[in-house]
Amino acid sequence: MRKNPFLQISILAILLLAATAVRAQVLYEISGNSTKAKSYLFATNGMTGIDFLDSVPNLYKCYGRSNKVITEFTMQDYAAIAALRNAALLPDSVTLANFYTDEEYKAIEQSLIVNIGMGFDKLSRMKPAYLTELLRNEIVRHWVGLDEEFTCESAFELIASEDGKPVYGLDDTGETIYMLFDREPFHWQCEELKKIVEYPEREVALERSIKASYRMGYLSDIAFTIESPDNKSTLSYSDYQVFASRNEQWVKRLRPYLKEGKAFITLNCIYLGGDKGLIQQLRKAGYRVRAVNRRKLKA
Repeated sequence: MRKNPFLQISILAILLLAATAVRAQVLYEISGNSTKAKSYLFATNGMTGIDFLDSVPNLYKCYGRSNKVITEFTMQDYAAIAALRNAALLPDSVTLANFYTDEEYKAIEQSLIVNIGMGFDKLSRMKPAYLTELLRNEIVRHWVGLDEEFTCESAFELIASEDGKPVYGLDDTGETIYMLFDREPFHWQCEELKKIVEYPEREVALERSIKASYRMGYLSDIAFTIESPDNKSTLSYSDYQVFASRNEQWVKRLRPYLKEGKAFITLNCIYLGGDKGLIQQLRKAGYRVRAVNRRKLKA
């Protein structure tokens, strides 16, 4: 008997859609391991606008079931923000120009002027890691096409503050300062600042890839892209190893929030996927982490 080719195609299409539905997720439910109630984990992306939130099924319902929001670092702690500003400054004994040739220094300043609107007359006292992140954000925002002031990355902290829900950070101020300004040796910070000026297209290519994978819900692909030897951007394999180590600490810090339940955890997608991502680390710790389905949530 001849096989129906249309039936075969239909079955393959159904299987493909089913696989995609399981794999493509940015919203997860956390339970088990002596938790009193469910909590939720939402992957975010700094280059995706808040309009994306409306496309995530059950997202606002999950947030509505929460009584607290957990994020990497809360922007509502103004004393901590002031400490970060101070930590971004170079020591008085260090002059940034001494670490570059005249040509390199001029090229960096030109890039700052073009992209930030300020030169070394105002930015010469800033650490190279700060300048690199500043340049990266502006270059990527322009070329990836993000014009909004707020993104899905900061949305729920702002919503929580309006709703009167407490917001807790997983990192304290000292750890955030280390992650932003001190995790790499100073000479390497100088090299990365020079590299982002010379090869901005690498940063744009990586962020476009991350954004595309994020919008499809492919979190493991994001981890693979960052870890790949082909990735020559300033967000590299060594950074991913730091993230992986921090994920283990985050699992420990999440335990009291998860035990109580009703936590809404909102973290950047670069930390979540892959074998060393936070989702897998939570599962290893005994939690049940599964994608929130697209159907109506049970009470």
